[in-house]
Amino acid sequence: MRAFEHELRRGLVELELSLADEQIGKLLEYFDLIHKWNQTYNLTSVREPADMLTHHLLDSLTVIAPLRRRLAGFSRSGGVVDQADVSPIRLLDVGSGAGLPGVVIAVCCPDVLVDCVDAVEKKVAFIRQVAGILKLSNLRGLHQRVENLSGIYGVVSSRAFASLSEFARLSNGLLAPDGIWLAMKGKIPDDEIAALPGNACVFHVEQLTVPGLSADRCIVWMGKT
Repeated sequence: MRAFEHELRRGLVELELSLADEQIGKLLEYFDLIHKWNQTYNLTSVREPADMLTHHLLDSLTVIAPLRRRLAGFSRSGGVVDQADVSPIRLLDVGSGAGLPGVVIAVCCPDVLVDCVDAVEKKVAFIRQVAGILKLSNLRGLHQRVENLSGIYGVVSSRAFASLSEFARLSNGLLAPDGIWLAMKGKIPDDEIAALPGNACVFHVEQLTVPGLSADRCIVWMGKT
């Protein structure tokens, strides 16, 4: 999908997101892999490459700068910064599908260990293929239901996975005590926020603008109470 390199670079400028040429190359290769696999495995209902660029790739890229800002003051184990703590930050992308935004995060944040979990085997197979082809040693695909998963993560993300309450309920045991939930949403989900269980609370709602896409987007940031 090198034909879309100009549009991708222009979108990165609009997002004020700085990436190395190697990272941009990997994003374009990933974009190409989604398009090729989608013809056989139906990874996404979005078919047209131009729409895939805006609705998937650029949409996922909108979370990178906000995530980097959050991680800048975040411990590598999920809490307050500790210089003696050298273990990498672990991020779980729930219901990752074709790896959105998990693969994009892995490309743009190479110091973050990203696990993409999905219950659909063919989608996990695709993520594993992407990890191998793009040589992303910080990316894993996990074929599992999130409620059956084990481990502790500093960040748990989702994009169009479930309601906020369901997302928090299913992944509560996987989030570090001082970890953060990153939920990508369209319009601000006031009803979902009001229905959150007592063990989760919203500490910030961040409005996003996707280059080339006139649609509401936001991140709902949550933590444990």
